[in-house]
Amino acid sequence: MALDWSRDSTYLRSNCGAYELLFWTVGEDGAIEQDASGRSNTKAQMWASKTVKFFWDVDGIYPKGTDGTHINRVAGNEAGDLIITGDDWCNVRVFRDPVRKGHKCRTYRGHSEFVTNCIFKGDRIFTVGGYD
Repeated sequence: MALDWSRDSTYLRSNCGAYELLFWTVGEDGAIEQDASGRSNTKAQMWASKTVKFFWDVDGIYPKGTDGTHINRVAGNEAGDLIITGDDWCNVRVFRDPVRKGHKCRTYRGHSEFVTNCIFKGDRIFTVGGYD
């Protein structure tokens, strides 16, 4: 599961188990409701984080012939110019943001099992591998 807040805290976006991109409005009273028109309602929205796996900024992270289940984690850096992914092939990949289809990346292998998590902390990348 991935969840991103908008910078003004009025919207959330998430990916569900069915690999859908969902949008949610956050009311002044804290009530959260799904926004079926969220894709068009949030076009101008700035996001405080980038962790969802299915949105237009990251449609180039998937290798040919995969269905999206092999990418375990997505994270954008604070400057908004890089995106990293952790995958089932033990790789951490670094892309320029946005990642369009056909864009090249740098690939690093540092785990003996799949990469379950990766984050930026300042100018550093931290990763966690399954069964390491």
